[in-house]
Amino acid sequence: MFEGIYLLAIEGMSFSTVLALMSEVGIEGIKKFKTAKHFASWLRLTPNNKVSGGKVISSRVPKGSNRLKIALRNAANAIRNLKDSTQLRDFFHRISFRKGRVLAISATASKLAVIIWNMVVNGVPNINPEGYLFLDQKRKLGLVKRIKKKIDKFGLTNEDLGLDLTKI
Repeated sequence: MFEGIYLLAIEGMSFSTVLALMSEVGIEGIKKFKTAKHFASWLRLTPNNKVSGGKVISSRVPKGSNRLKIALRNAANAIRNLKDSTQLRDFFHRISFRKGRVLAISATASKLAVIIWNMVVNGVPNINPEGYLFLDQKRKLGLVKRIKKKIDKFGLTNEDLGLDLTKI
């Protein structure tokens, strides 16, 4: 418990990660950050965007480390190894496919920092959205809609298609 908030409900979090959070910043320390992005930036988990004249010069994650950053990166690595499909695991694998495993670990650790900040400061519980559809699921729904539209267009009935809806 972190002041009545159960941080172990987040997948990938362990007692050592919570202990690192308590020892590095504490409850009052985490509440001093204005936003969750400020907290993730302080941990050096977000890219440092250097722009000059509208041109991006650099967007790499700055160097620097502390115990909490290492603990969150370890938690992100544990999320990678989860067997069940969860929101954070799917996020990790999407980023890993596009950008590589190292950047996916940093991105997932940053997302964990934002979730932790929101849980502690705002008192918002971590809710895994079940209704969120990923691209392959959206494509399947689109295919079903197109097939239904064509069936209606040609005026086909269940008997014409050979469907027996009483068995379903």
